[in-house]
Amino acid sequence: MNNTTTANHLTALKVKKVIKRTIPYIIISIVAIVFVMPLLWMINTSLKSSAEVFSTTSGFFPRVPQWDNYVKVFQRMRIGLYLKNTLITSVLPTIGQLISAPMTAYAISLINWKGKKILFPIILLTMMIPVQVTQVTLFGIWSKLNMVNTFTPLILPAFFGGAYNIFLLRQFMMGLPKSLIEAAKIDGASQTRILYQIIYPLCKPVLITIGLMTFMGAWNDLMTPLIYLFDSDKLTLAVALQRFLTDANKQWELLMAASTIFTAPIIVLFFFGQRYFIEGIVTSGLK
Repeated sequence: MNNTTTANHLTALKVKKVIKRTIPYIIISIVAIVFVMPLLWMINTSLKSSAEVFSTTSGFFPRVPQWDNYVKVFQRMRIGLYLKNTLITSVLPTIGQLISAPMTAYAISLINWKGKKILFPIILLTMMIPVQVTQVTLFGIWSKLNMVNTFTPLILPAFFGGAYNIFLLRQFMMGLPKSLIEAAKIDGASQTRILYQIIYPLCKPVLITIGLMTFMGAWNDLMTPLIYLFDSDKLTLAVALQRFLTDANKQWELLMAASTIFTAPIIVLFFFGQRYFIEGIVTSGLK
């Protein structure tokens, strides 16, 4: 009887452990399905005919995929031109952040000078100011500089660093061993050489995270291009898609096809960079 009771007790414990391990996966799977459903609905709708979109009996998946919807989108939108404009306003700001943010973070974390304790709180304070509050003033400045209707207002600010990116890098650099920097100084290395040959390679996960966030933010940005770009030849994909929503009124299959084209590059980019993205967030000290 004792052996039977012990065996039953061990079996019960094993079952509890399995349940405890399984429940989190079930919850995560349910949450994942909730988040993926809108994406699947968008792709499925983009492959339906107009009659299927408004039919209540057509089902979730298209009966016959209508690949012509994507052809029609390319015929009605200058995707190549808008893609070029979007890449210009996304890649260059990313490069700007990867140049300026590490320099600023290095200066306020690993270099001893009197003003760094004052500068860092000021940088953090800029994160508390909504972008919408400064838009009117910034537009006036760019207008006085005759740079409205150019890509400059979308690109140049990134070369002065972003507060959140500086914060991420500063947190990561504060955890680096000071002995590396001291050894480099003893060997006669300059601050510039220390930054680019020692600090940059060590900050690879955070730099990739910043690059991904900056690129995705610029790619998805609608408000800034909408404010500064007027000519149709200078539109980005986000603005062009917004205008296409008006042109393709009630043609939901075409709207979803255009949205899929706009979303696909970001999904692919995040899919390949997600490991570095998560690693960068964790190693920067943000749990």
